[in-house]
Amino acid sequence: MKVDRETSRFYIINYLLPAIQARWPREDAHKTIWIQQDNAPAHILENDAEFAAAVARTGLDIRLRNQPANSPDMNCLDLGFFASLQSLTDRTTARNMDELIQNVIMEYQNYDPIILNRIFLTLQGCMIEVMKDNGGNRYKIPHMSKERLEALDMLPRVLSCDSQLVQRALEKLSI
Repeated sequence: MKVDRETSRFYIINYLLPAIQARWPREDAHKTIWIQQDNAPAHILENDAEFAAAVARTGLDIRLRNQPANSPDMNCLDLGFFASLQSLTDRTTARNMDELIQNVIMEYQNYDPIILNRIFLTLQGCMIEVMKDNGGNRYKIPHMSKERLEALDMLPRVLSCDSQLVQRALEKLSI
């Protein structure tokens, strides 16, 4: 299959948006949902009219954003989701490509959102570290003992960030 911009748009509109709409918690319906893409030429543009029309039909605030160039730590897919999903799929047996695809779909549909939250917390931690490094990449991926915090029912849904750090980052961006 040739994957180009039309193919990406088709799958996002016909598969991803309905999946988000079906699974997004009702209590969070007013919050912005960001779909982050890497910078592959086949991905749709952030202001794609067909995407915007499809989003309008969902009643949700869903927006596209591209990952910063050369920053796999800024992409939750690269940061952990693909590896996590692969480890679940590796536990199943597939005799052919169709069974493998079905296994991946099954694991995706049954994916535990708690695990995904851990990945997003790591992403937020990386973003904070990038701001501390003035936009650089001389940092270590932060670890916060997420499993222990989860066991204590203390795992946050979001990380807080010092307002002075954010202000400093905004000043750097305006240069």
